[in-house]
Amino acid sequence: MSSADDSAVSAADARLLFAHLVDYPALILAVSGGPDSTALMWLAARWRKARQRGPRLVAVTVDHGLRPEAKREAAAAKKLARSLGIEHRTLRWAGRKPATGIQEAARAARYRLLADVSRKTRGAPVLTAHTRDDQAETVLFRMMRGSGIGGLAGMRRGNLLPGHEAEEIELVRPLLDIPKSRLIATLKAAKVPYAEDPSNRDPRFARPRLRELMPRLAAEGLTAERLARLASRAGRAEAALQEAVQAALPRIAPVPWPEAGPVVMDAGDFCTLAEEIGLRVLERAISRTGDEGPVELGKLEALFRALTDAIEGARAAPQAAVRFRRTLAGAVVTVSGGRLVIERAPPRRSGQARAASKRP
Repeated sequence: MSSADDSAVSAADARLLFAHLVDYPALILAVSGGPDSTALMWLAARWRKARQRGPRLVAVTVDHGLRPEAKREAAAAKKLARSLGIEHRTLRWAGRKPATGIQEAARAARYRLLADVSRKTRGAPVLTAHTRDDQAETVLFRMMRGSGIGGLAGMRRGNLLPGHEAEEIELVRPLLDIPKSRLIATLKAAKVPYAEDPSNRDPRFARPRLRELMPRLAAEGLTAERLARLASRAGRAEAALQEAVQAALPRIAPVPWPEAGPVVMDAGDFCTLAEEIGLRVLERAISRTGDEGPVELGKLEALFRALTDAIEGARAAPQAAVRFRRTLAGAVVTVSGGRLVIERAPPRRSGQARAASKRP
């Protein structure tokens, strides 16, 4: 595949990008009308047209109702899709919009609406137009937030649609290794118009601010290509760590685990694990048994340090029995009698209930 950052994506390139998707009955293309998703639709249409058989293509545009131009952009995406021989659906995010976290809420709404189409299309995978530039921004964003190895691995080419993992709806990013400049060159060569979303330049949001920094970082050598390479290397490390966790579980806490626990381990055996593996075993047990959402890495690290300090302290003073109890993400972690137990935390009592319990 050509790697020149300003060259159009050729038909041969597209065959490689979509080759692993040929046997699906249908593919859902998330198309906003911007350059990246418009290029995704155009490339997919050209690829499918050149084949005697292949998946049905369904383009989906989500109108979030946040900009007056969105309706016109959705209509333009529909017109282009029809000219390419692709089905098109416009879906709208209805209801009240949050005052804060609007981009995160819009993303969740978009995935929810795309999941609806997938269900109606026999579980077809959803394709998005994330590029190498998006991967670089993701890595920078996660570095800024202090992410671990898993976060620095960035986005994967294929995983499950966020928020719909239980349904196993696939999310595919076929353009993740392609620079945005090549997609724009592709559209210019084909004389295909596209829209520009002004929110992508709005300095109120973190990603546009990072986007503004990219040319200066690139001038110092921190290019999008190198950030994407970092993500790839972190991804390899993450895969190796996950394999190490899988190898440790039969000895530390054999699976399958009960839905809400308890997950029981020998406290001494747990402390023999390398710190990174122990953190991941603990996170997996808390995620399995807790009911308050994802486990924050910083809080997990603090819990892990307190837990291992308590267990090691008991080893140094065998006559003093260790007793440890902490909660995190809806799970309670206890150590007693040499056993480490992770289970669902009891329901929190309301303020009224606590007040009532104190009355004489």
